[in-house]
Amino acid sequence: MPLRAGLRWKVSAAIAAVSALVALLLSLIVHNAARVTMINNSRDVQDERLRSAQRIFDSTERLALGAELNDPELPEPLRRAVRDGERATYVTEGGGDAPDVWAAARLPDGDVLSLHARFTDRYSVLSGLDRTLVVGSASVVLGSTALGVLIGGGLSRRLRKAATAAGRVAAGDAEVRVREAIGGRAQDETDELARAIDAMADALQARLEAERRVTADIAHELRTPVTGLVTAAGLLPDGRPAELVRDRAQVLRTLVEDVLEVARLDGAAERAELQELELGEFVTRRVRTLAPQAHVTVVRDAVVATDPRRLERILGNLVANAVRHGAPPVEVTVEDRSLRVRDHGPGFPAELLADGPSRFRTGSTDRAGGGHGLGLTIAAGQARVLGARLTFRDAAPGALATLRLPPAPPPGDR
Repeated sequence: MPLRAGLRWKVSAAIAAVSALVALLLSLIVHNAARVTMINNSRDVQDERLRSAQRIFDSTERLALGAELNDPELPEPLRRAVRDGERATYVTEGGGDAPDVWAAARLPDGDVLSLHARFTDRYSVLSGLDRTLVVGSASVVLGSTALGVLIGGGLSRRLRKAATAAGRVAAGDAEVRVREAIGGRAQDETDELARAIDAMADALQARLEAERRVTADIAHELRTPVTGLVTAAGLLPDGRPAELVRDRAQVLRTLVEDVLEVARLDGAAERAELQELELGEFVTRRVRTLAPQAHVTVVRDAVVATDPRRLERILGNLVANAVRHGAPPVEVTVEDRSLRVRDHGPGFPAELLADGPSRFRTGSTDRAGGGHGLGLTIAAGQARVLGARLTFRDAAPGALATLRLPPAPPPGDR
């Protein structure tokens, strides 16, 4: 399972890494510059001491200030450097905290006068500087990390609020605005994203509302002539042609009513009229009327606050879908606040499992029937009004639809 890191920690880690790298580079630069300066100063001091020792030796022929004559430990590079009578200094790493500083000069008689010293006291200052650089670098990294957490946390909170608000918009809450949800006075890319989402949501809402109104207007206009057609079909003399006309007219009437219901549900203006009822008893009575051949099992009953009319509509559509497109036995199970409807047919089509119910799509040929694909769409829409969750999955064999009623009434219906 891949590790999921939040934006806050990614920003903090990036700032901490950059701060650590900058602090390391600056510390190395300062350390090297200080070391070079101290070595140069040590060379100058050693050269000045060599001058003094040479003057004393020239006047008194006495070795002073720790000078050596023809020192056998004199480094070979320094020995070669003073062959032409020039003074020279040489630095070797002695393995300690401070390097060895040599100074040598060739005397007129060919001998080599040299000094060798280790300026430990000077380099103790460098050790203190290194400790200060370590403490300072650690403080910079910690401070920048805390700043990164603060900045990243603010940005992460705003993005999470935007994501939550966008999710509510996607769920059909037309009153939510992402820009208002994230709040704050910051004018940054998050603001631009929120405005873009709000603009997109407004455009989509206007488009959906226009489509909904067109659909509702068409259905309203069709309702009266379809009602007249059903009435006229009822006046036809009995016979096979009259039976076919009545059947098709009734199907058309049902379709018009379903389209009107879908249009109302799309408008997000529907509100549930809540009543308390015993779910097990309610389902048992309704299933006996809707599909006497279905089996009802109450595992654990519960008292729920819901809209009986809408719950009956959902139950009726789920059971009708199982009877029409599935295979017996059809099983209805009540367990606490959950209601399950299962058949033993070929299962739901892959498109429905992936995308959810879609109007005028009846599924694969294995589950094809005489419907128009509005039954599950209406059931899903009514479930949203109730604040319930309706899910679909295959049960091997068969199809399983599960309705989970909320523990509390949906917002606005209390």
